[in-house]
Formats: sequence, C-alpha cells, structure tokens
Amino acid sequence: MRGTGTAICLIQGASRGIGAQYCRSLLARKNVQVIATCRKPEDAQELLHLKHHYPKNLHVLQLDVTKEETIAKGASEVEKQFGKLDLLVNAAAILHPSGKGETSLKTTTMQGLEQTFQTNTIGPLMVAKHFSKLLVKGEGLIGNQSHSSLPRHSSVLVNMSAKVGSITDNALGGWYSYRMSKAALNMATKNLSIEFGRSQQKVICISLHPGTVDTDLSRPYHKNVKTLFTPEHSVASIGINYHVLQFISMNVTVSIGITLTA
Repeated sequence: MRGTGTAICLIQGASRGIGAQYCRSLLARKNVQVIATCRKPEDAQELLHLKHHYPKNLHVLQLDVTKEETIAKGASEVEKQFGKLDLLVNAAAILHPSGKGETSLKTTTMQGLEQTFQTNTIGPLMVAKHFSKLLVKGEGLIGNQSHSSLPRHSSVLVNMSAKVGSITDNALGGWYSYRMSKAALNMATKNLSIEFGRSQQKVICISLHPGTVDTDLSRPYHKNVKTLFTPEHSVASIGINYHVLQFISMNVTVSIGITLTA
C-alpha cells in the first residue's frame, strides 16, 4: 500500500487495555489500516467487536510476543499484504506472572523475572527487529515531518513504558521484575533510536509513560492510586489524537528515546 496515502499502523498487544484503545482511536481516523496482534485472536472479544464494525480497516494477526517464530511469521505476512509500516506500538505488558509485583527480595524468583522480561523487554525488541524492514519503508504519515534541513522520517516506533521504570524516580523499591523490565525497555528504545538514526530511512523511536491506567495489569492496586486514567484518556493524551505525535519530529527524536507523561 505504498504511495496510497494510507497509514499502516500495527499495535502489538491489542486484545485489551491500552492496545485495544490505540486500535479504536486509529480506526476513527480516515486513511488508516490497523493491524492488531495478540496471542489468541479467537478469545479477543474487544478486537472481535471492533472487527465487526471495521471489517475493511482492521486486520487481526496472531502473534505471541514471547515466541520469536510467531513474530517473524507475522512480519512476513504484513510485508506481503502491506509492504510497509508507518506506526508500530509495542503495548503488551505484564506486571508479573502471578499478577502482583514482588514486595521484597525474598519473593523475587528467576522464573518471575524471566517471564516478565520476555513479555515487557525481549519481546518488544524482537518485534522491532523483525518489523524494522517495514518501518524503514514507511511514508512518514504518522508524526510531524521536520521543516528544517533534517531528513524526513519514515515511521514511528513506540514502546509503552512506565514511570516505575525510572531509576531516579524509584523511591519505594519492590516490583523487581516490572521495574527492571521497563528500565531495560527504555534502554532498548534508546539503542534503537541511535541505530535507526544512523540509517538513511529515519525511524523515530520513543518510550511513552501512559500514567496509571484502569486495566487488568493495574487492577490489584487501584485502591492506592490517587489518579487513575481510563484507556481513552491515556491514549488521547499520549498521541493518537496527535497532541503528542504532532510534536514528535526528527528535531527531537532521531538520536534520543524520550519518555512523556500523560
């Protein structure tokens, strides 16, 4: 679909929560095709409902972010059907396999760390790896193109991070797996921005903090949250309505990964 003026947007981890809301917000726009990925499309009720309303614009793709072979297969299928990507959002995340973050070192396990890193850090990096050939073929239809002498960007890669991934902001401790995985994801974003910044086809790479959002991931801790955002508010604040993405350009992100708060 190169040269058609249609933005091709892939949301990884789109079965619910922030990922599903990204799909809704994008589908409400004109000239957008949305590829929504998840592990079990047949069980993704929100996506099935969206597919019913947007049969020509929403494409549901099976992809397990913890299994590289499904990522590679998904990239191959998207390349054959669309030939490019203008936006890729890595949204899938888990707090911990148990559903609750560790409260102390004695409750931290290797299995918990490994599984959390697989979903939150390694998986998004492998998605970037296999879809990179499509990102560099994007037409720059997402984001604000630079009007300076800097080169135009071809696409935008978004990694959904979290405030608790900040090292300097960590005053409470705990949540070893989740905090470490998001801190590592921020480093991956930084590395990706540097590597893509060296290529001829520029890809903007950013990390976004969505705030504390009313999703299954945060639900065990809602009673302790002062400000709880809906997925609709969070996604609108961090870019799909282009409050943020209109600001993003090669001027600020060609060589840095940035974290924005909702």
